[in-house]
Parts: sequence; structure tokens; C-alpha cells
Amino acid sequence: MALDVKSKVSEPEWQLRVDLAACYRLVAKFGWDDLIFTHISARLPGSEHQFLINPYGMTFDEVTASSLVKIDLEGHKVMDSPYEINPAGFTIHSAIHGARDDAKCVLHTHSLNGVAVSAQQHGVLPISQQSIFVLASLGYHAYEGVALLDGEKPRLVRDLGDKSFLMLRNHGLLTVAGAIADAFLLMYLFESACAIQLRAQAATSELVTVDPKIVAGATMMAKQVTRSAGGALAWPALLRGLDRTDASYRS
Repeated sequence: MALDVKSKVSEPEWQLRVDLAACYRLVAKFGWDDLIFTHISARLPGSEHQFLINPYGMTFDEVTASSLVKIDLEGHKVMDSPYEINPAGFTIHSAIHGARDDAKCVLHTHSLNGVAVSAQQHGVLPISQQSIFVLASLGYHAYEGVALLDGEKPRLVRDLGDKSFLMLRNHGLLTVAGAIADAFLLMYLFESACAIQLRAQAATSELVTVDPKIVAGATMMAKQVTRSAGGALAWPALLRGLDRTDASYRS
């Protein structure tokens, strides 16, 4: 199947498929997956508003470049595939891809840490270095039940705005970026901030918060730390780690 799909798509699309499959494997490796649920999508180059998303029924550590499903903004498959897609995943991802041209990758998780913090009234607290990067570009979206209805899309888009991080109340975490590597790095920071917050809250009620002026400068600091390369700086090393254990995501 891998050779068949590869022969039918362009080289840029195949590379995008490999990177997206790697992202699914990494989410599983870091323990942010939720069986076959949640989703990561990547928009394909061009003006057709087509994107790749996971085959519904596969765990994230099974996803390969060939198994990813190509769909349009209406949820129709635009390339033959034996797999279907998660309707809730389509609702969330199509809304964001349709509204944000810069949303090349949308990554959504139901991690235990993320859901726990999403249920807290004050959400993410400025108590860690990781949290300042999240707070510099964070929106919140109220829970409306399982995301199945098109009527929720305008509110998702409104609450995300031009931000990179979205906390889905009582639901989970979401990151938006111009590249798969960036979306993964943002989720790493988001998840880390939530995990640190829960541990700190469990240990003490007296938390030291970060000065708001430091939070305001977090975006510039992030560019300096990554040499303006964003997630691409760490991405090759992450792929090498996957290749050492299981390179089947490339098939």
C-alpha cells in the first residue's frame, strides 16, 4: 500500500505525510494519545483546502504515511482510502483550517494533564517557564459537548482568534502552527505547563507566579531560544529517535 500511495501523490505531499505520521507516533510516544480518539491534521499545499487526517480506528502508534486520509473542507475523501475519519475531528479541524490560512497543522489532544487543567477555573497559571510561552498566545473555548455540530465552528474560530494555543474547557488542548514540527513543539510546551501546574498545586497552596512583563516578552524569547527555527530545530532529532525504534511510520 505504501508504494501505491506514494506513486499517486507529489513529493511535497509525501513528505507531509511522513512528517504527519511521525507526529502521530510522537504523540503516542509521549503518552498524549487517547486510544483512537483525538486528531492531528495537516493542510496540503495549494488552493484546494485539502488536508490529511488520521484513519479512524487506528491507534496513533499504527499510523503511517500511506494510511492518512486526504479530505476536503466538506469532509469528503478526495483520494481513495479504505479508512473513514472521526466526525468530531473533522468538525474541529475543518473549522480552523477553513478560517486560518496560516493553520498548516492543527494538533488536538485529550491528555490527562490537559483535561485536568482545562477544568480549572483559572486555566493555565503563570508559574513555570513553559507556561509563559503558552500564556503569550492562549485562548479558551467553552465546552459544548462532543464536537459534532457545524454550529460550534464559528465559536471555535472566534475563541482561537489569531492565537497558537487553545484550551478546550473540560475537553483538552489544541495547538495551531504553520508547520507540523511547530505544532508539536507548542503541544510539548502546553502539556508540560499543565503537568507542572498539577504537580505544583498538589505539593503546595503557595505558588510563586511569573511577572506579567516576562509573559509579555515570551514570544521574542522563544524566537531567540530556537534561533527563529521554531520546532524545526528539534524535529530532526525527534525523527532520529523514532527511526531508531520503529521507522514504519515512513511507509
